[in-house]
Amino acid sequence: MVRCDACPRLVAWRERIAVEKRAAFADETYWGRPVPGWGDPSARVLVLGLAPAAHGGNRTGRVFTGDRSGDWLFAALHRAGYANQPTSVAVGDGLELSDLWISAAVRCAPPDNKPTTEEFDRCEEMWLRPEVALLGGLRVVMALGSLAWRVGWRVWGSGPRPAFGHGAEARLRIDDGGNGPAWLVGSYHVSQQNTFTGRLTEPMLDAVLARCRALSA
Repeated sequence: MVRCDACPRLVAWRERIAVEKRAAFADETYWGRPVPGWGDPSARVLVLGLAPAAHGGNRTGRVFTGDRSGDWLFAALHRAGYANQPTSVAVGDGLELSDLWISAAVRCAPPDNKPTTEEFDRCEEMWLRPEVALLGGLRVVMALGSLAWRVGWRVWGSGPRPAFGHGAEARLRIDDGGNGPAWLVGSYHVSQQNTFTGRLTEPMLDAVLARCRALSA
């Protein structure tokens, strides 16, 4: 995955950002490649985001790591008992996840944080589906934002897609062997646009994580 160059637009952008950098990280070596999912291989809960941030996952090589969205997410995961510490700043910082895997619908940082339909489709087939197929214990997919909800429903749902909303729940298709996640749960994304404006609060995020734990039991 980390050598993937299937989407020329994304390749050009992730590598450009890795060279130009943000002033605060000028002395750091950026990852500048696709970012794999990570966490507990026996996880029952999958947190599905949109894509790595240009100066977050694209810099650190770990999704939701080193940016404000990650600060919010990992603080909540720590409160919920899924993470051993409330911060995620760099690979090797001691962070461990329990019963939870974190991934993204698109693995490269996109310009303006907006992947194209073709980039969504390609990444889903090449990387998302094969990755989560290795997580045999998944029961719940927590979609951060409407685009992740759309991808989650396309991968695991059946029939008309239910409306996205914070705290929305939808029953998923399970194969004949009883495998695969059973629930899709929606949450507003942990972006600054939502957290700074109060559209998403800590209690709101905590409630969704508590519901995910209950559904995965």
